[in-house]
Amino acid sequence: MTRVAAIDCGTNSIRLLVADADPATGELVDLDRRMQIVRLGQGVDKTGRLAQEALDRTFAACRDYAAIIKEHGAERLRFVATSASRDAENRDEFVRGVLDILGVEPEVISGDQEAEFSFTGATKELTGRADVPGPYLVVDIGGGSTEFVVGDGQVRAARSVDVGCVRMTERHLVHDGVVTDPPTEAQLAAVRADVAAALDLAEKTVPLREARTLVGLAGSVTTVAAIALGLDTYDSTAIHHARIPYERVRDITDRLAHSTHAERAAISVMHPGRVDVIAAGALVLLAIMERTGAHEVVVSEHDILDGIAFSVAEEAQAGSGAE
Repeated sequence: MTRVAAIDCGTNSIRLLVADADPATGELVDLDRRMQIVRLGQGVDKTGRLAQEALDRTFAACRDYAAIIKEHGAERLRFVATSASRDAENRDEFVRGVLDILGVEPEVISGDQEAEFSFTGATKELTGRADVPGPYLVVDIGGGSTEFVVGDGQVRAARSVDVGCVRMTERHLVHDGVVTDPPTEAQLAAVRADVAAALDLAEKTVPLREARTLVGLAGSVTTVAAIALGLDTYDSTAIHHARIPYERVRDITDRLAHSTHAERAAISVMHPGRVDVIAAGALVLLAIMERTGAHEVVVSEHDILDGIAFSVAEEAQAGSGAE
């Protein structure tokens, strides 16, 4: 086992995992797993730049994480940055800030790399189980993009498209700089049309309908699952590998899409940072299920972060073997 740290910095949140990992056996023992919503992608779709206040929030989280990594004595750290930092023209400022705080340069990975990490993290525990047959379609609904990966043990096809909960909210559910409360039918229709076009694009390279199991990742999916399970508080153990039927996803999406900010905020399992973007995220999930004909989604709390951790452990073990 190798003690590693992995950071996934997305459009909406920045997450840390410190774990003991053995990629050969697929064993991963969490030591610390946490998330902060920093909204790094605030306004990027419109301005093409990372906002200073978003950078400040992200760097503050990085300083918190640096202390945790040091406390646990992780041997190696990998910092992966995804959609927002791919799109921003001032991403060099982001890179310099992370390097100064954590001592590693963030890897601004491609959508295909992001998809492969997500697939590895989500499916290592599922491979070989008769009740969740492959091939799998792993769907990672992020803040700025959604990754689609089809595979069975190995990735067969992957595609990243620019529809995520933050991007869809900022593009379609905002009027005069404020999220509409609640969204209008015209706004919701615009989200659905954008997602449908993105699914058309994804299907050009990923056979979305060939999978036998749909696996859903990230905060929009886990929040919908927590609501579907009727949890009083967010419980990752209960959510991990829960199966949520299409009908429940449809009903919850309809509820979220037509509720006010106050009504969404009152949902006990709702993270405050997701209140304004959860409706768009749920609409993306529902559209995927309708396009693929999935009767249920298998929800995974293990995702890109776990895939990154395994990759760090593999590199560490390969390096020690070469010495």
